[in-house]
Amino acid sequence: MAEPAVFLIHGLGGTQYDLGSMHKRLKNAGFVTYSLMLPGHGTTPQDLVGVTAEDWIEAVRQKYLEVMSLHEEVHVMGMCMGALLAIETVKRERHTKGKLIALVPPLFYDGWATPWYAFVRHILYPIPGVAARWKIEEGDPYGIKNEQLRAIVKAKFARGDNFHYNWFPLECVRQVDRLRAMVRKDLRKIVAPTLVIHAREDDLTSLSSANYVVQNINGKKGQTKARMVVLEDSYHMVCVDNDKEIVAKSVLEFIGANAAGSLGVPTADAGMTLQQMQELSAQACGDLETGDFAALYARGIPDFAWFQPGHNRTTGCHTGHKGLARLQQWAAASDAAPAIKFTTFGSASLNSGMVVTPAVLSHGALQSPGVLALSMRKGKLLEARWFPDDVEAEDTHFGGEPVQDGPSPAEKAFEQASVTSKTLQKAPDNDTLLALYSLYKQGSVGDCSGTRPGVMDVVGRAKFDAWMARKGAARDAAMSEYVALVTRLKQEDSA
Repeated sequence: MAEPAVFLIHGLGGTQYDLGSMHKRLKNAGFVTYSLMLPGHGTTPQDLVGVTAEDWIEAVRQKYLEVMSLHEEVHVMGMCMGALLAIETVKRERHTKGKLIALVPPLFYDGWATPWYAFVRHILYPIPGVAARWKIEEGDPYGIKNEQLRAIVKAKFARGDNFHYNWFPLECVRQVDRLRAMVRKDLRKIVAPTLVIHAREDDLTSLSSANYVVQNINGKKGQTKARMVVLEDSYHMVCVDNDKEIVAKSVLEFIGANAAGSLGVPTADAGMTLQQMQELSAQACGDLETGDFAALYARGIPDFAWFQPGHNRTTGCHTGHKGLARLQQWAAASDAAPAIKFTTFGSASLNSGMVVTPAVLSHGALQSPGVLALSMRKGKLLEARWFPDDVEAEDTHFGGEPVQDGPSPAEKAFEQASVTSKTLQKAPDNDTLLALYSLYKQGSVGDCSGTRPGVMDVVGRAKFDAWMARKGAARDAAMSEYVALVTRLKQEDSA
């Protein structure tokens, strides 16, 4: 793909949503973003027992190779432990087709919130069973200086919300220690331009961690491959704390993006002529006139998003293929109502990277006038936003409650199973591999489409047939079956 990509890696105990609004800011600026759930994360802290630093590195490596196969330019970015994994991956893979962003990399545990007895952990590691049973609990200030946000996080922990682990086993800290030792070796092998962001008041690491990374990447000759930004009003969680805007601006400028564009304001150069923008807008409007949202999404970047306002069952940000599947559930025709269509398009207004067109949303008895805004760059749609004149009329017509943002429990389990499948020590037989492939594709994409590979492509043909055999199966059922299969394989692997 011509669009540049950013691969984001979360920290210890967190999820792929830990980096705050960075995904949205990057997408608005024209980047395609990717992330993953690290092994042992997204479920319960007990699942971290038995996960090694090598498991994390391999999971990141697999995702990295996948993203690199899709894009000509990829920037790698991580926070906390994710920063260590980003550094190690860029170093091992000799990454040159993009830049490296390390947010508060904890090469040393010497922040003010680190207990004085932290060194004792090295004595406890060798004692059988202790590292697996000893709990390290998250506590005030949770790496957050902003008091209001800290109170919200504290309340979430009290309610037991599954947004971040509130403790992790000592064995997990041991694996992070091992990872830190790996990262400190041969930092000068990194050739990608590097940005390190550190908070002066970080409660986990001191400035020495960031200095160590920058100085060792640059080497004794004083090269400028790496540079550093120091924040003055944040603790460890820099993507959500007081300096989050400085973090976003620094990252965007470092990778050559427009900070204003990341906030939804069109970039100065969309990489398209006015005629090209008119043609793409006309094609998109043609899709909407027939209610063909699949064709509309096909004209966009992989993470193309449709924003539907209000407070009803259609409300939300419908992103990527999962968002398309969710959108089609209420947009498609049924016995009760016809498909949603957009008609009566007015004269379009074009600006750099943005086309705004008056239109009418038509669905049964509902005729809702409003404005459709299409954001585009380099021949691809980035997002579409619908602004109805009467939001309450649409709320009344569609009814229901908005679908919650973020993955469902089933989707989290599915994503975790995908990561777990990459940690199997014994490769499954061919039939099992085909079952894994077809279930994953049916659960993540839906029904198989496209042309069957030729007879000379034996592997591709077998994978296509296995996926096609599941046509019509519900995504939830496919995800559940995939999780069950991976769980069984992991149990057999461990045994």
